[in-house]
Amino acid sequence: MDLTTITAIGKEIESALKGHRFGKIFQLSRTDLAIDFRSPDSRYLFVSTEPGNPRVYLIRRKLRDLEKSSGTPGNFSLIMRKQLSGAELSSVEQIDGERVLLFRFRAEDDLGNDVDYTLAAQLTGASANLFLLDSESKIIDSMRQTRGNGQQSGEMYEPPERKKPAIAKEKVPLKLSELRSLSERLDVEDQARSEASGFQSLANAARSKVKQEISKREKLLRKLEGDLAGHGEADKWKRYGDLLLANTSSARRQGETVFVTDYFDEQAPEISITIDENDSLTGAAEKFFKRYTKARNAGQEIEKRKQTIEKELGRFTKVLGELEKAIEVGDEDLINEIGGIKKPAEAKRPQKRTETPTGTRSFVSSDGFEILVGKKAKDNDFLTFRIAKSLDTWMHAADYPGSHVVIRNPNRKEIPHRTLLEAAQLAAFYSRGKLQPKAAVHYTQKKFVNKPKGSAPGLVSLASFKTVLVEPKIGEAKKNDEER
Repeated sequence: MDLTTITAIGKEIESALKGHRFGKIFQLSRTDLAIDFRSPDSRYLFVSTEPGNPRVYLIRRKLRDLEKSSGTPGNFSLIMRKQLSGAELSSVEQIDGERVLLFRFRAEDDLGNDVDYTLAAQLTGASANLFLLDSESKIIDSMRQTRGNGQQSGEMYEPPERKKPAIAKEKVPLKLSELRSLSERLDVEDQARSEASGFQSLANAARSKVKQEISKREKLLRKLEGDLAGHGEADKWKRYGDLLLANTSSARRQGETVFVTDYFDEQAPEISITIDENDSLTGAAEKFFKRYTKARNAGQEIEKRKQTIEKELGRFTKVLGELEKAIEVGDEDLINEIGGIKKPAEAKRPQKRTETPTGTRSFVSSDGFEILVGKKAKDNDFLTFRIAKSLDTWMHAADYPGSHVVIRNPNRKEIPHRTLLEAAQLAAFYSRGKLQPKAAVHYTQKKFVNKPKGSAPGLVSLASFKTVLVEPKIGEAKKNDEER
C-alpha cells in the first residue's frame, strides 16, 4: 500500500469505526488478524503484517465464516485482548510521510482510571509489523520481530529508517463519497490475489504430481535397461556354449582363456572365450547355457515390463499436456481431477431425532419430560437396549408382565417426583396388573438393566432398583401426537 492509499484508508476506517469498542480478535494466520469493533453492518478491521504484502482495511464477513477460518490466537493477540478489550477507538492517524497508521484507544484500568493505548500498523514491506504501545508510545509487544531502533519491546516506538526517501505517487485525490468503496476494492483485489495464488498452488501441485509419475516411470525404464544389460546378450552365451562343445578336441587353453574355432563365422576365425580355469570345457559350456536361459527369460520379462511402463509413460505425458491446457484456461475442476485432489467433504451435522421410535407410545409428563412406553416384547428390548441412554430412568411393573417404560433425560437433570409417579402409573397401566387398585413398579437407571444371555424378548434382570406403589392409570401425562 502506498502513502496515498494509506491516507485514504485511514480516513475511511476512522469514519466507520471511531467511537466503537474493541471486541473479539480472529487469528486468520500467523500474520493476519480480523478485529471486531461491534459494527452493526458486519464490518471488521483486517490487518496483515505479511512482509510481501502488508495491508489494512475494512472487510465484510459473516461471523461464522471468520470463526471457521480463525486459528489459535498468538501471544500478541492474547495481550491485545487483555489490554484493549472494551476499549473505545478515539482516532486513526497517519504519521506524516510514513506508511504507519496509529489507532488510538481509550480504556479503563482495574481501578477505573482512563488509560490510553495505541496500535501502530506499520505497513513498510519487510519491516511490516503491528505494535501495541502504552500512553507514552513505549512498545508493550509486537506481532513480529523486526530490527532497528524503536522496534523492540520496552523502546519508544519509531518508524523504521528508510534507505531511500519515499516518493509518493501522484494520484487524483479521493472524494469522501469514494472512501466507503476503497476498503471493498482493496478487499476484492486481495481476494483476487489470494484466489490467483491458490489456483497457482493447485496447478503446481497437480503439475508436480503428474511430473513425479513421469519421472518415476523414466527411472524404471532406465533401471530395466540396466538390468537387461547386466544379464548380457542371451545369444552370445548360447553361442559360446555351442562353440566350446564343438571344439572339445581341438581347443587350446591358456589359464582362463580358451581358443576355439568360430564355426558360426564363414571365415572360421579363432576366437578366445574366458572361462573358469578349474572348469572343464563341457562344464563351462553348461554354465554358458544356464546364463543363456536366464538372460533369455529375463529379457522376455523385461521387454513386457518395458512395454507396460512405456504405455503408462505415454499416458502421463498426454495427461501433462491436458493439464497445461486446463491451467491455461483456468479449469479448476479438471485440474483437481487430473491431480487427484478431492475437495474436503463438508461435515454433516447429525440431525436431532425428535420423533417417537417405532413400536413405542409417547407421553409428556407434567414437568415436560418425555416418557416412552414399549408396545410388544421385542419393542421393549429395542426401547431399553437401543434407545434408552444409561442415565435415563427405566420402569416395569413388579409382579406382572407388561411394558418397559423409559423417562428420557438428555440433559441429565434430576427427575421430579411428580414425573416419576406419572411414569410409574403408566408402567402399571400397561401391564397385566392394570385392573388392580394398586400395583408395585420397580424403577432404576437404565445402566442397571441387563439382558440375560438367551433369554426371551422383554425379559431383563436388574442389578439395583427401587419400588413405588401407584394406581394404574394414564394420569396427568399427556399423550404425544407423534406416537407411532
